[in-house]
Formats: sequence, C-alpha cells, structure tokens
Amino acid sequence: MKQKMLLMATLVLAVVMNSCNKPMVAPQDLKCNPSPLTVVGDKVNASITGTFPEKTFNKKGTLVVTPVLKFNGQEVKGTPTTFIGEKVKANDNKISYANGGKYDVKVSFDYVPEMAQAELYLQFEATAGKKTFDVPEVKVADGVVSTVKLASADAEEMHPSITPDKFQRIIQEIQEADIKFLIQQANLRSSETGSASVKDLTAAIITADTAQRKAVNSLEVAGYASPDGALDLNEGLAQKRQKVSADYLAKQLKRKKVNVEIDTKVMAEDWEGFQKLMEASSIQDKDLILRVLSMYSDPEQREREIKNLSAAYKSIADEILPPLRRARLKLTTDLIGKSDEEIMQLVKEDPKQLSVEEMLYAATLTQNLDEKVAIYQKVIDNYPNEYRGYNNMGITKYAQGKVDEAVRCYAKALELQPNDPDVNYNAGVAAMEQGDLEKAEVYFGKAAGTKSDLGAALGTLYMMKGDYSKAKTSFGKANTNNAALQQILNEDYNAARNTLAAVAEPNATTAYLAAVIGARTNDRDAVYSNMKVAVARDAAMKEKAAKDIEFAKFAEDDAFKAIIK
Repeated sequence: MKQKMLLMATLVLAVVMNSCNKPMVAPQDLKCNPSPLTVVGDKVNASITGTFPEKTFNKKGTLVVTPVLKFNGQEVKGTPTTFIGEKVKANDNKISYANGGKYDVKVSFDYVPEMAQAELYLQFEATAGKKTFDVPEVKVADGVVSTVKLASADAEEMHPSITPDKFQRIIQEIQEADIKFLIQQANLRSSETGSASVKDLTAAIITADTAQRKAVNSLEVAGYASPDGALDLNEGLAQKRQKVSADYLAKQLKRKKVNVEIDTKVMAEDWEGFQKLMEASSIQDKDLILRVLSMYSDPEQREREIKNLSAAYKSIADEILPPLRRARLKLTTDLIGKSDEEIMQLVKEDPKQLSVEEMLYAATLTQNLDEKVAIYQKVIDNYPNEYRGYNNMGITKYAQGKVDEAVRCYAKALELQPNDPDVNYNAGVAAMEQGDLEKAEVYFGKAAGTKSDLGAALGTLYMMKGDYSKAKTSFGKANTNNAALQQILNEDYNAARNTLAAVAEPNATTAYLAAVIGARTNDRDAVYSNMKVAVARDAAMKEKAAKDIEFAKFAEDDAFKAIIK
C-alpha cells in the first residue's frame, strides 16, 4: 500500500514538475481585425485575438508580447502586453495552466506613408524562472489600407475664399436740382433758374460732356403738381412745368454747344413726395395723416380726408405742399475708370497712382501666380492695413504649395480683420493641410458666412479625424473627391460612383477613387479603365497603385501591371 501511494505521489510530482518546466508557446488561432490594417485618422489601430490552449502555459512562465509593424526596412514597436502563469506573483494577465486563456489585445501605431506595404508581427520574450525560451515571431496581418489619406485640403479641392475687390469700371453719380413754382402757376422765375443748385447741375452737364473720363448717362426733367385741387388741373400744371423747365435747360445747353438728349415725365399729383415730407415733419396729427395715406388709394378721397383735419391742414398747405410744386432736374453721370491695360501698366510702373480697389482688381487680370504675388505684395506695401492684400496673397501662396507662407499671410489678415469668415475659412484649410486638425476646427468655427463650402471643409476635417458619421452629415450633397471618399469609407459605393460622376473638374484622384471602387466591388474593367485615366492625368499614380493594398488582388494581372509599369 505504501509503495502504491509513493508511486502515485511520484507521478503527481512529475506532472507538476513537467508543467513548471514546460516550454513557453505563442497564443494560437490568432486573428486580426481589421485585416488588412486600416488607417483611421492618423492611427493604424487593430484588435488581435487568440487563445492559449489548455495545459500549454507554464505555471511559472512569463510571456511578453510586442506588436511590431515592419515596412520598408523599418520596424515600429507597439505597446507590449505581459501574460503570466498562475504561480507568478504579479498583476499582469494571468493564464491558467489547466484551462488556458484568451489573448485579446488592441494595438495602435502612428501612421506614416511608408506603411502601405507593411506586415504586422507579434514578437515574444518568454521566461520561466531563470530559463528563457525561444518563441518564434508570428505574422498576423498584411498591408495597411490608407485610402483615407486621399482626402485632400489642397486649393483645387477646398477652393480657398478670395476677398474680392470693389472695383467698378463705371461709377454713376446722380445730381438733382428743383425749379419751384407758385400755386397753380407754371411760369419760370429768375430766382429759381438762377439758384445755385440749377447752376451747378448745368455746369455738371457741360463738364460731363467734355471731360475725358466722364459721360452723361441720362438727363431727365420731371414736372410735378402738389396733391391738392382737381386732378385734371394738376395734370395740366405738371405738363406745363415740365415743358418750360426742359425748354429752359435745352437753351442753356445749346448756348454751350452741348448736345444732350432730355428725357421728360409728368407726375400730376406727387403723393410719394407728400408722404416723404410728412414723415420728416413735426406737423400735428402727422401719424393720423400717414394712416390716411395707407388706408386710401383714391387721390380725391385722400384729399378729402386730409382736409377734414382742419387744424393740421393749414400747416400742410404752408409747409408740405409748396415744395411739391416743382420741376425736378436729374442728371446721371458715368465716371469712367481706367482700362485694364492702363491698370496693368500702372501697377508695374507707378502703383501709387492706383486705388486699393484698382490694385486688387489688377491681380484678377492675370492667371500667372508669380505675377499675382508681385501685385499683392504691392497692395501690402502701399496699403499695409488692408487685410484683403494679405488674405489674397495667402491664397496665391497656397496655390503655389507654399503652405507655411500662406499661413503667415492669413495670420496677418486675421490681425487686421479677426472675424472675417473667408479668412478664417482659408486659415482652417491651411491648418488642415499642415495636419493641425484641432486648430482647423477652431478656425472653421469662425467661418460661418464664408463664400466657400464650409460644410465640405468640415466633412473633410471629420473624415481626417476618423469620424465618418459626422463627415457624412457635413458633406451633404457636395460633389467632390473628398465627399466620394467619405462614401467609399462608409462602403456606400453606388453613392460614391454618382458623386465622382458629378465632380465639376475631375482629376487624377477622381479616377483613382473610381478604380478603388472597382477593386472593392470586384469590377475588373472599372479598375483597369479608371486606372488608365488616373495615370494619364498624373504619372505619380503608378507608384501609388503599385504599393496600394486596395489593388493587391490585381497586382499580378498582366493588364494591371501594364498600366502601372
């Protein structure tokens, strides 16, 4: 009996000793989600799961598992996770020898473009007491899908918002003069024809007719009668007042050899003028009289109701009606600005002769970015407090790819005009291009009212941050490459096709995205046809496609290789 018990004890001890000395092994049935790896925002995140089988994890063992992303001859190590056997005194993940356990670890790497052709491995450091074990590394995923990085904040996609000039080639000026008449009369009085306003208007007509950069646009003489008395009487008075005034003006211009056509019109009862004078007056019952005008449209009824207000009517007759018995002379003059040729010559040779509006306008007369920069620099030099010069210079620098210089220009523009929505929009786009998404969001928060598509910019921002739901809401019905990219990331491929088809100015990225949709939907013809267009528009797309895991299953196709070779 004692021998039998001793044998049993020896066997148990052997099992225990064997479990304690058992070599360490890697977790089994490893799976990576997602696979291949995918960029979200600026991170490559994944979850790796597996199991430690029963009776495999050394009771005294420690296994340190480190995720390693290998690419382009480089290795980037993630955060290690430690697992321990049940006899190890520590607070790490404990694995039962008898029952095994789960391997469930999240990994994260900062994305860099070289990761497109990457492999994710798990590397192990295994010990049990003083012993170390060689546990081979295990590959758990291939490649990194970086399609989100096709999101662009460049000028072609985001359309920075220019702050426009207010240049007008022709500016109109209006000058008026009245010739007043006595009640129920239409004869001219020298006190009226010799008034300063009539003399000034006559002189202005002569000047406009002879000056190099002025021209008479129109000259009108209108005869008026005050809204008291019979309508037929007032019509006759207004016509006579118009005629004698027009004849007088024509004679004055003829003496000066000025040939200007005079337009005429008649206002028999000037109720509009009556209302304006009444509103500006302090006459008793003014509000009541104005209500009468709003309540009745018939002239005779208006007149009766107003005359019933006997206390106020005397003031009306003395203050309101006399100025309405008149002929109005109205001159519209065109001030003709410099020609485009004159402006461009002056901006090069003598910019001080140009107004800020003319200089800003000059920059719109050329498509050459270097010439635009030179003009905006002259705006800044001559008008240093004009924020539009800095903003528009920033847009031009941005179009040249000089993002840092553009940022400095926007910053100066915001010093001068901190709440301008267009400048804030532009600054937000530049911050997004620099990768400072938090700063971009602050700028966009101040850009409400911009002429550019703020919703599409916010959609791009949220997509870059990895929030595809917000991006979808912000893009709305935008038809841009970025909007289509968001739909691809949300796996809404039909919508993405429609969006790409509606892009106003399709470029290489438009075609490349269409090829991605073809690859994801196993449409080989769409991959080939769109990739041909993409590389024709931009040869750099060849190298990108060759490394892009989106096209991994086409990589060995002779037709595909012929396109990207």
